[in-house]
Amino acid sequence: MDNFNIRNARPQDCPVIAELIRGLAHYEKLDDQCQVTPELLEKCLFGDKPECYAVVGWLTGKNGTEKPVSFALYFYNFSTFLARKGLYLEDIFVLPEYRHRGIGKKMMNYLAAKAVADGCGRFEWSVLDWNQPAIDFYESIGATVMQEWRICRLTGEKLEQFAQKALAK
Repeated sequence: MDNFNIRNARPQDCPVIAELIRGLAHYEKLDDQCQVTPELLEKCLFGDKPECYAVVGWLTGKNGTEKPVSFALYFYNFSTFLARKGLYLEDIFVLPEYRHRGIGKKMMNYLAAKAVADGCGRFEWSVLDWNQPAIDFYESIGATVMQEWRICRLTGEKLEQFAQKALAK
């Protein structure tokens, strides 16, 4: 494999990250839900109060050219039981033609090391139940897929409607 490096995202990486996010949305069959733009990413990643963070994985060829092949986007949450923050991996993606080369494992290892260095009590993420290759990979690195937990979500119109009930009081 060419030289693979991971680094924190920079503002000029936002178009690349947006393209990788669109690749992830396509893989997850969620193209219709993907609203990412480089401008939105730049605001979220590099605004006055960053809402999340990202790292980008690059392959450097023998001729010195860099090619972005992966990204991970994460933020910090909090465990009331541990009374410590945690690192929550929102998304990770490796371009299909670069899978099975250890890139995903290096990205996860990088984030695990970041979580430990930052004093986190947990490193967590979600996986789609149909994505057996990802489930197998996560279990191979020692992760527990927690079958008893379910994600709950309010979005769009339902979120607005429910919020209006609080405002009506």
